[in-house]
This record gives sequence, structure tokens and C-alpha cells, in this order.
Amino acid sequence: MTTGLKLILESADGSHTEAECSRFAVVWQGKEIWVQTVGDGQLLMGVDVEEGDTEYANMVLRPLASNLVGLQLEMEAADVAADDHVHTDECEH
Repeated sequence: MTTGLKLILESADGSHTEAECSRFAVVWQGKEIWVQTVGDGQLLMGVDVEEGDTEYANMVLRPLASNLVGLQLEMEAADVAADDHVHTDECEH
């Protein structure tokens, strides 16, 4: 299964620009919301933890059938000091 994402960005005038990446972020309310594939057709959306955060949420979107998807919200405790993980194509989340 491919881990790449194909993006279609639409400008205010309606023109489209296409790009490919392994993950991307949207800045919303001052937070970076990262989107990446996690295998088996699943899509993970989550925020990077910053100093002072006590918890953070990840959302996992899973295909269920041809016209259905499942959405799971995972709340996790934030531990900035212990998070030395760098996201790569090989990580499982």
C-alpha cells in the first residue's frame, strides 16, 4: 500500500494545483494539524505537542465499506520531554 498523498489545492479563483507528499499540515487556531497515511488505507490526523500541552488528540479515519468510513478519536497525555520521535514512512501511527 502506498504511503504517499496526492493533494489538490484550490485557490480563490478556482484554479487547482496538484502536489504529492508523505504528510502535510494545516495551521488552524495556531496549531499544526498533521495528516498522514498509516497503512491499510487509514488516515491519521493529529497535532504536534507543544510545551504546556497536557493532552492531545489524534483522529484515525478508516475505510469500512465502499461508501462508509469510521472515525476514531484518541486522546493521549502529552509528554513533550519523552517525545523524541521523528515521523517517517516506517512509523506505524
